Amino acid sequence: MIRRYGNPPKQGQNYAVRHGAYGILPRDGQLLLTWQGGIHNEVQLPGGGIDPGESAIAALHREVFEETGWRISTPQKLGVYRRFVFMPDYDKWAEKICHIYLARPTLTLGPPTEPEHFPIWMSKSAAQSQLSNTGDAAFLSRLL
Repeated sequence: MIRRYGNPPKQGQNYAVRHGAYGILPRDGQLLLTWQGGIHNEVQLPGGGIDPGESAIAALHREVFEETGWRISTPQKLGVYRRFVFMPDYDKWAEKICHIYLARPTLTLGPPTEPEHFPIWMSKSAAQSQLSNTGDAAFLSRLL
């Protein structure tokens, strides 16, 4: 059984299962996060959906680069959780299966390529209170 964070599923609502890979990315006492603007306006762990035929590790590398402009190394899986959400960018309800990794940011190659995403550095304690969802914050708190 995968632990759920956030709201329970709404009765009668159909949810598409969406796997994603997300990174807790410490470097020099700070965490690399992404701030997503637009309709979201929130601080997030960098990461996102795993495309068909793509491994979770490959998705993690791709998503971190797209959202922050950084390359990462040595990803280690910490665990998985799920949450039930509406995804306004895709106009659909999803059961998100979130695979969480610990990795090290190694090299910045430029600005993010994902629209409305901006890399930010934050202390671990500040990040815990600023992260937009409770599942991400729970995994971070385990490391603290």
